[in-house]
Amino acid sequence: MMKILLLEDDTVLSDILIDFLQESHSVTHTYSMQEALRLSEDNSYDLYIFDINVVDGDGLTLLRELRSFYDETPTIFITAFHDTKYLTKAFASGGNDFIRKPFELEELSARIENIKKHFGLNQTLIIGEEMELNTQTHILKTSKHLFHLTAKESELLLYLYKHKNRVVSTDEILQNLWKYDDLPSSDAVRTLIKELRKYVGKEHIINIRGEGYRFE
Repeated sequence: MMKILLLEDDTVLSDILIDFLQESHSVTHTYSMQEALRLSEDNSYDLYIFDINVVDGDGLTLLRELRSFYDETPTIFITAFHDTKYLTKAFASGGNDFIRKPFELEELSARIENIKKHFGLNQTLIIGEEMELNTQTHILKTSKHLFHLTAKESELLLYLYKHKNRVVSTDEILQNLWKYDDLPSSDAVRTLIKELRKYVGKEHIINIRGEGYRFE
């Protein structure tokens, strides 16, 4: 079950989407861009579904602000616009998919499944040769061993995997794995990285001195 934040100010469409999405997922809905920003700061979501135009702003501006704070949550935009310039703006702001109104619910479901596949949101995630992580039980299986990770170790491994082949800074990890009021010191990240490297191998989590960590 994914946690979805839905920003949609069309009352009829939002009711339809909530009923549909809640069959398989946990859905938080708001009509307001400012409320969506507050919710995203206070909670962790697996997927954003944002309307481009809402009563107090737009989803594009919202996502640009979230991306500026290293929030890489996959995002699907929905819009009534059919002009391709909005498609370009959606992807330029950091969006991952785009769906035009009116649309069939089956199309939205297919797009969500595609997001899950590409961002490791399925329960079992293949993270390397003969290595898989169950994101619900936090069990990491390798060819020779089975490790019971802590929830935070599992969360960090998943985050590094989602951003593989780029350097992720300690500050980025802190901002995305902990709530603002509960931020620990950078030592907490180093400790988690040290433990994860025991499980997956030092060759998979590279320490880039002075910059951060890269998953390969």
